[in-house]
Amino acid sequence: MNKTQNRKRLNRRDFLKLSAIACVTAVGGYALSEYAPWLDYDGQANSTLRPFEQNTTATLRMQELVRYATLAANGHNTQPWKFVIGEGAIEIHPDYSRRLPVVDPLDRELWISLGCALENLLVAARSVGFAPEVIYPDLKDFIQIRFTKDVPDASPLFDAIPQRQTTRSEFDGRSIQAVDLDQVQTLPLEPGVSLRYMTNPTDLETMLEYVNQGNLSQYTNEAFLDELIDWLRFNKKEALASLDGLYTRASGNPEVPRWLGQMFVGGTKPQQQADADAAKLRSSSGGVVIASESDDKTVWVRTGQVYERVALKLTSLDIKSAFLNQPIEVADLRMQFQTAIGLGSSLPQLLVRFGYAEAMPRSLRRPVDEVIVNGGIWK
Repeated sequence: MNKTQNRKRLNRRDFLKLSAIACVTAVGGYALSEYAPWLDYDGQANSTLRPFEQNTTATLRMQELVRYATLAANGHNTQPWKFVIGEGAIEIHPDYSRRLPVVDPLDRELWISLGCALENLLVAARSVGFAPEVIYPDLKDFIQIRFTKDVPDASPLFDAIPQRQTTRSEFDGRSIQAVDLDQVQTLPLEPGVSLRYMTNPTDLETMLEYVNQGNLSQYTNEAFLDELIDWLRFNKKEALASLDGLYTRASGNPEVPRWLGQMFVGGTKPQQQADADAAKLRSSSGGVVIASESDDKTVWVRTGQVYERVALKLTSLDIKSAFLNQPIEVADLRMQFQTAIGLGSSLPQLLVRFGYAEAMPRSLRRPVDEVIVNGGIWK
């Protein structure tokens, strides 16, 4: 029996009974996890997010650049990348074993994730004394970065790399100061990539309409739910075992056993999810759509660079950000959304909300030696 059939067998009476049990289990499980010293989630997170170690050998410095690259935003925290370190160069390869075939069937968001990693790597490289040159994946299925020595170019974005996080909670509703918003809006972009900021109530309600439609579509899709559940980490033990995926506490939800988490997510009503995301968007200071002139690997990588640049700048100003990509991930809505927000011929690639909020628990990352391909040989 598959997961979809299991969910459909759960009738309303059983669901209500289990929901009552869940309240007790969730609280108890959360308390136990907090007092389990052998599950040191914060210690693991802090190890991943430690400051850049500059006083090292050339090889170790390259590994540090890779580590900072892996702190980038990426879909479902799948970390869909592999790195090859060569003589004066690093390659970023897609790891298709970590793709999301339901929510991202064309690997568009996968390549955007690689672009986010590239941007982190470039910011870090310039800050520690390298001049990087990028060769985009026009002809090959990877990104190459070549380095020459240069004068270090310190940047507040470099300091923001280990602090950036996708903050999936509700924000506090405060407006962003004009001087801060100006700094974000005047960031340099990449060729073929544009930004459409939306901060007035009318624009935000338009965004909300399409986020709602996206949720109603995705949360009635059994394959979408199965894929989401596969990448959710419902408790600290699961998160520490995999060092990837979406840890539920990072979204403000309690820790529960997997069977219980699966039941809740699988039983989520589409309108319930739409209402939750509506509250998150209405609590935000504004949103931004990242759009492009074309739809290919190189422009997806450049889209990721621009997003990561914006996210790092927001982080340096103590402003949080999070994705609401439903109107773009649902193919039937993408063109409608494009027209509704006045993008013309530009294609929406990412939808991001931003505002002020408290930090949430951070997502984990796999260690560098797990993402570096040994000896430069793909395996």
